[in-house]
Amino acid sequence: MMEAGTLSGRYETGERLGSGGMSNVYKATDRILERTVAVKILAEHLSDDERFVARFRREALAVAKLIHPNIVQVYDTGVDDGRHYIVMEYVEGRSGAQILQRQGPVEPEIAAEIGIQACAGLDYAHRRGIIHRDVKPGNLMVVGGPVGGGEMTVKLTDFGIARAIAQTRITQVGSVVGTAAYLAPEQVRGEEATPATDVYALGVVLYQFLTGRLPYEGSSLAELAVRQQNETPLPPSTYNEEVPETLGGSVLRALEGDPNRRYASADELASGLRLGLEGEDVTLPMQEGATPTQVLGGDTAATRHLERETAPTEYRPATSPTRRPQPRVAAPPPVQPPRPARPAKRSGFSRFVRFVLALVALVLVAAAVATAVIVLTDKAAGVKVTRIAGDTVDKVTEEFKDLVKKNTE
Repeated sequence: MMEAGTLSGRYETGERLGSGGMSNVYKATDRILERTVAVKILAEHLSDDERFVARFRREALAVAKLIHPNIVQVYDTGVDDGRHYIVMEYVEGRSGAQILQRQGPVEPEIAAEIGIQACAGLDYAHRRGIIHRDVKPGNLMVVGGPVGGGEMTVKLTDFGIARAIAQTRITQVGSVVGTAAYLAPEQVRGEEATPATDVYALGVVLYQFLTGRLPYEGSSLAELAVRQQNETPLPPSTYNEEVPETLGGSVLRALEGDPNRRYASADELASGLRLGLEGEDVTLPMQEGATPTQVLGGDTAATRHLERETAPTEYRPATSPTRRPQPRVAAPPPVQPPRPARPAKRSGFSRFVRFVLALVALVLVAAAVATAVIVLTDKAAGVKVTRIAGDTVDKVTEEFKDLVKKNTE
């Protein structure tokens, strides 16, 4: 534990508030502005990586522009005697990880409210081009409410650090494995993070708040990826009967493995949680003509979820008593237009009929001739004439087949 001291002659550090593999957090006093702050000092193995430090500082400056009641404000960043630090808003509350560890699942209404407030912070950041990439219980601070009394406020922290880590070799130091349970399948595949990846991670967090367990569990990143690919999480009501099925359905939709079937934005997830809490079936396809949520200033498929031609999910919604099916009116039979005459084919067909009649007459004549020859000759000659007549009929038959073929092509 670092002894009390002063960073950059301005921040007087005190008690340690938390620690992890990436950093230690201390309560401190800003001597200039005379306010209590939180100072996060990066771990030594991160501070020694120049590329990480450079990227981290850039990310910290970008996050400092995010000013929202559901995001922990970043005030400053600096370095003192080789120690890189960031100065943040001091939040006197408990993290989601601490709540889960100490009391387990929370009431469905509380879990939904935590999710709705977290969505507000995420949506604000997404609209400004910043993806969190590391949403997990430890990065959610809960102030007040049933936990601490008074009105509950949820704040997201640690924006930007995950991105800085992902762009350096520090990725190999267990940082990804430590949060593997919250990684969306597309992140596991190495694809670029989008607002939908934060939605997935928050869905995992909400599943934990409702059930006290993870939707997927695995001892390695590979095992987790296999489970995500081949298994479907059980409804939260399976583990906690107090969870309304409609609320559980909204969380399961956030956990869709295919980003195109998931909520495309945090704002959509917040709406789904509200409706699910009220008993609405949020697995229904969204109404046509609704305005899609625009995030990151783009018009991509991931951010235009409401305009997809196909239904975002394949759930079979229960029949609602307030929605009466409209009687079907039989459509009038289509009027068939008159077919145009085909003089060429009709002319050919007439010629074909005339030829057949002539051919039949020819066969009858040949048969009569053969019969006469047989009667007027002896038995030996009969054999010969019969063979000749047979050869003649076979030849005509072959010619008939050829003619039929030519006229029917």
